[in-house]
Amino acid sequence: MQQTLRSTLRQAVIGSNSRFSHASNFGHRAGRHFSSTAVNNKQRVVILGSGWGGYGLLKGIDKERYDVVVVSPNTYFNFTPLLASTSVGTLEFRTAVEPVRKFVPAVTYYQAWCDNIDFKRKSLTCMPATRPITSDVADPTTQEDPKEEAKKNTPFTMRYDKLIIAVAFNIPGVKEHAHFLKDVKDARRIRSRILECFEQANQPTMSDIQRRNLLNFCVVGGGPTGVEFAAELYDLLQTDARVHYPSLARLAKITLYDVADSILTNFDRSLVKYTEKTFSREGVSILTNHHVERVEAGKLFVKERGEVPFGLLVWSTGLAPNPLISAITDVKKNCKSLYTDDQLNVIMNDTNQPNEDVWAIGDAAIVEGAPLPATAQVASQKAKYLVGKLNKLAMDKECTKPFVFHNQGSLAYIGNWKAIYDRSSTLPEGEKDKFMSKETGRVAWLLWRSAYFTMTLNWRNKILVPTYWFLNWLFGRDLTRF
Repeated sequence: MQQTLRSTLRQAVIGSNSRFSHASNFGHRAGRHFSSTAVNNKQRVVILGSGWGGYGLLKGIDKERYDVVVVSPNTYFNFTPLLASTSVGTLEFRTAVEPVRKFVPAVTYYQAWCDNIDFKRKSLTCMPATRPITSDVADPTTQEDPKEEAKKNTPFTMRYDKLIIAVAFNIPGVKEHAHFLKDVKDARRIRSRILECFEQANQPTMSDIQRRNLLNFCVVGGGPTGVEFAAELYDLLQTDARVHYPSLARLAKITLYDVADSILTNFDRSLVKYTEKTFSREGVSILTNHHVERVEAGKLFVKERGEVPFGLLVWSTGLAPNPLISAITDVKKNCKSLYTDDQLNVIMNDTNQPNEDVWAIGDAAIVEGAPLPATAQVASQKAKYLVGKLNKLAMDKECTKPFVFHNQGSLAYIGNWKAIYDRSSTLPEGEKDKFMSKETGRVAWLLWRSAYFTMTLNWRNKILVPTYWFLNWLFGRDLTRF
């Protein structure tokens, strides 16, 4: 009896060990998929940045023929035309972003900054953009500036066969006291600050002068971003703010500053006049030829007006060069951008010739001798051109066709269901006043909405954007601050 029991136990132990050994071997085999030393004969294409240029390239590049790596501090692509709407609650923040990781595992993604490029050795030095593991994870809201905190990380290097530099501009030194509108995080902060201004002004201890100062919303920069934000803010003040803060809404004021003698300088003059007339009727002040000298907490110092108190300052001009662009010395450049040839290859300083394995697109790249504005339209077309070029190179096909920009027109929302549309600059002189060359009002507004709807990248957002537009029209914006 005891002998039989011992035999049974011995077999059970042997079987258990056998299963354990099998599981260990399975885990070992499965772990090979995560090995960084796996054999890969595909050329490695590294994309720096996930903006309009980088993300457009990521979508179209042949991932079966290339080992694609993306290095970007953001895990998402910003659909910048919708940021103004998200900053006032017309749309929710998720509708303006597209995740980079939707392409994993076909693409390798690292949340990091590229700090240096060694063009001779074809290597990159990168710094993780995540918080160091030694940081206080209990309260992430107490963290310091992400760029400064990330310096505590350990840098890493990687090689490349082909490199695409698609980084965006950085922000100048007024960041301590102003808000920007380049990222969905900026839109979230602006939305919170707008509601905070109203709640602060609603306190019984406030005087009318203090309330007016808190509800003075200033926008610096008269380009499409500044104009569209002012228009979206006007809509918020005239609709939901009048309902929820009836005594304060009449004290609110919007002022748009620009150093140029006109706003929307890339638009036809007749459309600019229409915008200025519309804004003046709606109570939005436009102050051109005004120079901001410095910004302090709650104070804007304007050369022509002196000290201007504000509750919210949105800065949509004066972009500084990206640190990576500043650090690069081997490539021809101006103070902000790298020079490329007409096939978007960067031009090297030592040879004055294009580097056949390195391209630059997006905000921080200009074609030498043929500069184009740093707009989403230009970056998208450069990305599309480069996708075609790289995919042909992967099939050993020659591609020497130069990049040509095709201006598809410009759109800007100006509030109260009105917009402007201009493509007259793309037409011959005799056709500049024909139908659909310049549009204003509701027709242009329909073009504006339909363009943004069709441009949203995934079907999730194609459904969410019109849904939120309809819900906010029906029920109003959600003014909850949390």
